[in-house]
Amino acid sequence: MESQESELIAPPEKSDPRGLASNENYWRKVARQYSVDPDFVNLEAGYFGLMARPILREYTRRIEALNASNSHYMRTHLEADYEAVRERVARLLRVSPEEIAFTRNATEALQHLIGNYKNIKAGDTVLYADLDYPDIQQVMNWLQSRRGAVVAKFDLPEPATRQAVLDAYERALAKHPQTKLLLVTHMSNRTGLVPPTKDIVAMARARGVDVVVDAAHSWAHLDWGVPDLGCDFAGFNLHKWLGAPLGAGFMYIRKERLDDIDIDYADDEFPPTDIRSRIHMGTWNVAVLNTIPTALDFHLTIGARNKDARLRYLRDRWALRAPEVGPFEVLTPNEPGAYGAITSFRMTGKVAPADNKAIAKWLMDRHRIFTVAREGVANGACVRVTPALYNTVDQVDALVDALRELGRNGLPT
Repeated sequence: MESQESELIAPPEKSDPRGLASNENYWRKVARQYSVDPDFVNLEAGYFGLMARPILREYTRRIEALNASNSHYMRTHLEADYEAVRERVARLLRVSPEEIAFTRNATEALQHLIGNYKNIKAGDTVLYADLDYPDIQQVMNWLQSRRGAVVAKFDLPEPATRQAVLDAYERALAKHPQTKLLLVTHMSNRTGLVPPTKDIVAMARARGVDVVVDAAHSWAHLDWGVPDLGCDFAGFNLHKWLGAPLGAGFMYIRKERLDDIDIDYADDEFPPTDIRSRIHMGTWNVAVLNTIPTALDFHLTIGARNKDARLRYLRDRWALRAPEVGPFEVLTPNEPGAYGAITSFRMTGKVAPADNKAIAKWLMDRHRIFTVAREGVANGACVRVTPALYNTVDQVDALVDALRELGRNGLPT
């Protein structure tokens, strides 16, 4: 059955990603692999990814098997399965398996990378931007009370361009010459901005600044591997755009830099030379781990470049038209390489969180289109729109029609 489903979602031979992105016959076959609530249009895929049916079936099977075998599996087979899955993920990332360790999510990975980073002393600066994930901003702030670090924050420009973002990082680093650690988010959960991360990492390294990359949203969403970023430390999710079960993430530490991340709570289960000594999870749901290969198979059958192109195509279909149908500001740039599926907008002058929550509520109540309001952007709150592979062009067009009505009539009072 699963092989037949793989055949169904395999792209037509010799199709190029750009042409395939608008092939609705093909993407309808992909969409049918998902069980989606028909009561509303889900344009909020940024929280976590739906499991496609083959993945959900495998996860259910793995849970049942784990429940039946209990600790016998954990004590006799888990290590070999862990290594096999780690090898597959590492191969796609173009890194060594010993450079990654599984976690429950990117937040957990980043908490350990930042919290256990050894090279902060009192008076050193840690630096981040307004579009970085709030929970990870909090970890950077924690370094002030625990390590005596100086915390600095700066704002990324609107409208953003590749050069403007680079200039903002350069100014921030110049303003804070004592910076030792910089947080860079490869795809912002607030606006979807994809900054020129490799160039920022190189800029920081030239100043003696280490960079931790938050890749929670970008891997298996955009088509890239770790060498494309040039970073030494990063945190990832597998339950967002790969579509693995909830509770799947991992950390990356370049092997030459392992000693710069402290052992987690003096962990001695693994030797200091093993990255797994940097994250101790206790007993965890290894059915999640064992479902990752099926999620990888589904992802690879579609193709990373094809998936990337389709997500951008769905995004462009509404984001390029929104400013034409009403007083809407699209916060994510249209520059190639600067965005994926996630994109946020606001109505001109509507910068308060309450305004944007009201817009998201209106879209849901009147048009059954689910989006989410986001706060923390320096220039004001916004509404985030995130299509996924199960969305159709008709659903995205419905959002444009709704925005046209909103722009014409405004929110009801």
